[in-house]
Amino acid sequence: MTTTSTPSITSNHRVAKQGPETFDVVVIGGGQAGLAAGHYLAEQGLRFVILDAHDRVGDAWRNRWDSLVLFTPARYDSLPGKPFPGPRSAFPTKDAFADYLEQYASAMMLPIRNGIQATTVSRASGGGWSIETTGPGFVADTVIIATGGYQSPNIPEWASELDPEIVQLHSLEYRNPSQFRPGPVLVVGASHSGADIAVEAARDHRAILAGRDTGQVPVKTNGRLAAFLAPTIWFMVHHVVTVDTPIGRKAGRKLRSHGFPLEHPSRKDIAAAGVERVTQRVTGASNGKPMLDDGTVLDVSNVAWCTGFRGDYSWIEGVTYSDDGYPDQNHGVAAGAPGLYFVGLKFQTAGSSSLVGGVGRDAKTVVDHIAARAHQHA
Repeated sequence: MTTTSTPSITSNHRVAKQGPETFDVVVIGGGQAGLAAGHYLAEQGLRFVILDAHDRVGDAWRNRWDSLVLFTPARYDSLPGKPFPGPRSAFPTKDAFADYLEQYASAMMLPIRNGIQATTVSRASGGGWSIETTGPGFVADTVIIATGGYQSPNIPEWASELDPEIVQLHSLEYRNPSQFRPGPVLVVGASHSGADIAVEAARDHRAILAGRDTGQVPVKTNGRLAAFLAPTIWFMVHHVVTVDTPIGRKAGRKLRSHGFPLEHPSRKDIAAAGVERVTQRVTGASNGKPMLDDGTVLDVSNVAWCTGFRGDYSWIEGVTYSDDGYPDQNHGVAAGAPGLYFVGLKFQTAGSSSLVGGVGRDAKTVVDHIAARAHQHA
């Protein structure tokens, strides 16, 4: 898929710190969650700004591995007010989607400050919130945290015990197989990123994919089966697997800990690529080599950590946490911290919450709550 990049209306702001700027709402994070929130904030007529640590809208996607494609088809990859261009059944590349985000920000005329990273969010002395950044400071009645749950790579501490000759890469650092040295590649974590990287590595290396089975979505990437089942599956993750249903709450706990079921590549694709599938967990090191929980030691030259991320919210005052380590919130409203909101968390309200097609609904819920709160305080 080829897209033409539209110049962004955003600008870089690497300036000396001055007096804080004041807004009704500061949105932290300029990915799909922050942009969707911005769309609804603009509709409500609120004064807001979106802070994005990246130099360019969409860079969080551009900076992933070269061959990455979204695992939802284009019909479910749109933000509110602007459909994703191209065939509805196609799976967009990461660069095509990054360009779409940039075009979206421009079309919606969203006030984004690129190159500014929020470092501290704390309660302001006069009420509201104070936001310290790598650039200017901000004060706002309301803050939306739209950074998602993917801040810090999750790599086990014992990884430092592996032989220093073994190349270790987290999926965040991986770009293509040329980064691996000759010899076998162990991919740890068998959800989408792990499956993708293992299949790609298997073209030139012996590849071993280790980790628990996350399940398989019964949809092919093309053909009649996809056309028939994709809407049904989307209905389930968007409307049935939610925090408001017993089946949703049970599935949500598994979704947060295990990841999404495989769609593409499928189990069949993994086997056809010659990837060796190991369902035991990699739990430690023995004589500098990775070891499975049954004691098997794997003689490999490379390890790709596809073990996900940890959310880091330590820089935000007032955040409390649920039992699974995610921020304690109700439909995006932070518990015990008036004026603090979240958008884009995994299973924030439904299985679709951290997916492009589901983030808009959560953003609207949050912004509607903000507008009602602002009306009460007016």
